Amino acid sequence: MRLTTTLAATVLATAALVAAGCGDDNDKSDNSAAPAGKAEPTATATTGDTTAGAGVAISMKDIQFDPKDQTAKVGDKVTWTNDDSVDHNVTATEGEDFKSDNFGNGETFSYTLDKAGTIKYTCTLHPGMDGTLTVTQ
Repeated sequence: MRLTTTLAATVLATAALVAAGCGDDNDKSDNSAAPAGKAEPTATATTGDTTAGAGVAISMKDIQFDPKDQTAKVGDKVTWTNDDSVDHNVTATEGEDFKSDNFGNGETFSYTLDKAGTIKYTCTLHPGMDGTLTVTQ
């Protein structure tokens, strides 16, 4: 009986140590900002269009980007949200140069568009999970 009590106490102590290591408030990755060295524009377009500088939301669900093809304006902040139970990332393959870390359910990655053109991007963890942003002035 004494061995069982000692074993149970050891298991509980180990579980407490593991739990204490989880939930660290010091998040080492900040997926909410533009990549290092890339300044985000501070002004919105002056065309009089009230949508310039707005937010664009793209969901990551069922191992797909939704919507897969999106139109946005220079100055818009695009935010990808992982709505899947598996990790994803967002990596530009053409037209821009950004790459997120892998991020889990409920987490986001954001990027502010600073020039017109076509941006193709992918999730490098899931072949075929691709999207396109058409950025206008």
